[in-house]
Amino acid sequence: MDINKFKLLNYYYNLSVNRKNILLDKRTEHALNNQQIEEKLVAEGFLSNKKPTNKGIKALEQYKVDNAVILAAGSATRFIPLSLEYPKGLFEVKGERLIERLIKQLQEAGITDITVVLGYKKEMFYYLKEKYNIKLVINDEYQSKNNIKSIECIRESLKNTYICCCDDYFIDNPFNQYEYVSFYAGYESTEIPTEMYATIDNDSKIIDIRKGHNGNGEVLLGHTYWTADFSKRFIECVENDKEGKYAQKFWEWLVKDNLSNLPNFYFKEYSVNKIFEFDYFEQLRAFDHEYIGHAHSEILRNIKLVFRCDEEDIVNFRPIKEGMTNTSFIFQVDGTDYIYRHSGDGTEEIINRRNEKNSLITAKKIGIDPTYIYMDVNEGWKISKFIPSFREPDYQNFEDSKKIIKVLQKLHSADLTADYGMKPWEDAVAMEQLIKGKDPHCFDKYENLKQKVEKLYAKTINDGIQKCFCHGDTYKHNWMIEPNGRVYLIDWEYSGYSDPGIDVGYYIVDAMYNFDTAEKFIKTYLGDNYNSVTDFHFTAYVAIIAYYWFVWAMYRESCGAEMGESLKNWRCMAEKYADYLLEKESR
Repeated sequence: MDINKFKLLNYYYNLSVNRKNILLDKRTEHALNNQQIEEKLVAEGFLSNKKPTNKGIKALEQYKVDNAVILAAGSATRFIPLSLEYPKGLFEVKGERLIERLIKQLQEAGITDITVVLGYKKEMFYYLKEKYNIKLVINDEYQSKNNIKSIECIRESLKNTYICCCDDYFIDNPFNQYEYVSFYAGYESTEIPTEMYATIDNDSKIIDIRKGHNGNGEVLLGHTYWTADFSKRFIECVENDKEGKYAQKFWEWLVKDNLSNLPNFYFKEYSVNKIFEFDYFEQLRAFDHEYIGHAHSEILRNIKLVFRCDEEDIVNFRPIKEGMTNTSFIFQVDGTDYIYRHSGDGTEEIINRRNEKNSLITAKKIGIDPTYIYMDVNEGWKISKFIPSFREPDYQNFEDSKKIIKVLQKLHSADLTADYGMKPWEDAVAMEQLIKGKDPHCFDKYENLKQKVEKLYAKTINDGIQKCFCHGDTYKHNWMIEPNGRVYLIDWEYSGYSDPGIDVGYYIVDAMYNFDTAEKFIKTYLGDNYNSVTDFHFTAYVAIIAYYWFVWAMYRESCGAEMGESLKNWRCMAEKYADYLLEKESR
């Protein structure tokens, strides 16, 4: 049976089982307008009175869809700010949750074996299992790998399978009990630079895939369908990727690079404005006007209250990559950019937001951080001015280091006190206990490092170095150097009345300076106060603060964060400087 006969027979089958609101692809529309195709189906005994015969239904059975997979593991970072509160699949569009609409459309088409792959805020999806009698699979690596990992998680389920993203939105129902070939849905479109496009031949077979397109082209958008053979070959390609070349990429890139090794893959064209995918909040606002005035977002409500504006006045949302404790984004009100800081999970256990707010007010008064606007001490969110043009310090440029040192000297010499402050050794021990509550033996292999750092800390306790007001988190992402030379220090979560070695030491730690460069930095900071005692103290604090951040990273990972290389770097710097000083002392 050729594809045109299949399309028409499949259409009449859907009508015979009382399917409603069917979204027709262009090829089916063409077959409906060709009387000869229907006449051939009748003549061959597949169709009678516009209904499939038993022979027709039997012919369709070889093309039966086995199941469907919905990918819902991603954190949708481009969908700031809503994605900070809900996973994208649970957004309501036109009064219906995206993922529930997809599940219902699949079930209405006769697809009952449905698996949803979860990751980000997975617990919020659990209700779907009982409500719709579906299966849930967890992708624990969603933070570090792209959606190829989600497909790997359900590899045993891949047969004749629909694969959808949880943010696919179809005006009508595009799913069928029967599909003829492997395909990717889409439509002809002018340039959408963020989407993938296909080059197709005269039979609609995809012969190339690329990102973006000049002029009209076939944009790939919506669901895809893989035959069992295609599924098998795709997984073989994944297994052959021994070096993890595609781990950080969307699955489409693997298909693009292996089109010649995979079974034929076709473009299934639909009319424009029938398939939607919401990558950005502004796209959703344009589609569903309910989101213009009332997005049911606490974050937008917070901004609205601070600026005394309407929700529709808050626009142009952009995520910010930096930030290991929290998630931040840029937004605009009345043409001016601001930054909203959203507290990370688990931070309430280790950060006192009331103290942070006091420090922000203090830092603004002395001119070191003029960006602060408002902070909520109960929930931890903060709004700051956005500095449009700045750079971070270059760790390899000592002229930049001098600029940093000048600000630290100003801060540490200011006549400021506080009844709170960072105690890196004691705080690290306290965080260790929090982590051990989840895994009692997780620190066993680091006991030797802990003992070395404790020895160094004990030697610094009564050496005469006075406490002062400190920042506590002086890595380069918290520094801003404007074109005019002004230097700002932002983000005061770990600040307070503490040891100045914390600020000096952490800059050295994050720069991963060798001993000579660290000594040069410390000497420049201390000036006339440099001697053997102060040199030991500040060098010891390189190891102490590195150990603190190493334990902090362990704690953050126990809360579900992905710390990557930072955890390893902090441990290495703690080991390196502890060994260096203790060996020097033993000579």
